[in-house]
Amino acid sequence: MHVRRSLLSLAAVGALALSAGCAGDDLAEDDEPSTSASAQAGGEVTIGTQNFDEAVLVAAMYEQVLDDAGYDVTVKEVGRRDIYVNQMPDQVDVAPEYVGGIADFMNTTVNGAEAEPITTSDTTETVEAVTPLLEDKGLVLLEPSPATSQNAYFVTQEFADSEGVTALSDLEGRSVVLAAAEDCPGRPDCEAGLVDTYGIDVTEVLPLGFASPQTFKAVLDGEADLGQTGTLDGTLDDQGLVLLEDDESIQPAQNLVPLISQEFLEQHPDVEERLDELMAALDNETLGDLIARVTVDREQADDVAEEWLQEQGLVS
Repeated sequence: MHVRRSLLSLAAVGALALSAGCAGDDLAEDDEPSTSASAQAGGEVTIGTQNFDEAVLVAAMYEQVLDDAGYDVTVKEVGRRDIYVNQMPDQVDVAPEYVGGIADFMNTTVNGAEAEPITTSDTTETVEAVTPLLEDKGLVLLEPSPATSQNAYFVTQEFADSEGVTALSDLEGRSVVLAAAEDCPGRPDCEAGLVDTYGIDVTEVLPLGFASPQTFKAVLDGEADLGQTGTLDGTLDDQGLVLLEDDESIQPAQNLVPLISQEFLEQHPDVEERLDELMAALDNETLGDLIARVTVDREQADDVAEEWLQEQGLVS
């Protein structure tokens, strides 16, 4: 499947406008477009996403599902959530998100870094709590997926064995350097939770990225003691790394969920059905297997997404 990732040229835009104008000439004078006719499938859509493997894979699924529905899709891959969320709804229409992640981001953005957390382990409660904040920005969450990918933290297998460390609580009172995403400091599911809940002395956060090669390398080389990845990471064993149990449960509900512009959704209601079908088809086992093909087997995310979507009948 060939899916365009660049913006339409001005010439193509002109051609579309001309085509639309000609189509309008076919209407009888007393024929008024119905509401459903003014909210049709197709047109341009921009997807914003973070650029770690899991997010890129899910964005590829969005891209191909919407391409199959007749949309001309542009994908913007960026390093941080705040970049594409701040471009919504004017420059970005849709984004693959995580329930707890977007809730934490909106809460601290609107109410300040010291705001009381609105995330919990309950998906419905978290969605309800963040909905008013999103509505004020003209955004809405669609139906969350059963698949959930939470933050997780790892050490080397050698360190775990020698120190008898199997859970984050085993690091209480220890001083550690943490390699993690840029937005980790102050987050209750990252640096703040490790400090406040687990009593870990995080002396420095190295902003090397979520589950990035740089983060893995920093821990393996001893530059960092603790690294951040996701609960579905299938690469750790082969690297000599091991996840630590989140035994105090600082991770909120992190179900995959589409974040979408309310205005775009009103103009293109068919998008909701297509993305809801995609979300419903994903579960942890499926997502874990697909992510492993990208992160371990080094298959292209586009190829993995296309094969699975066709198997599920989600694209033609």
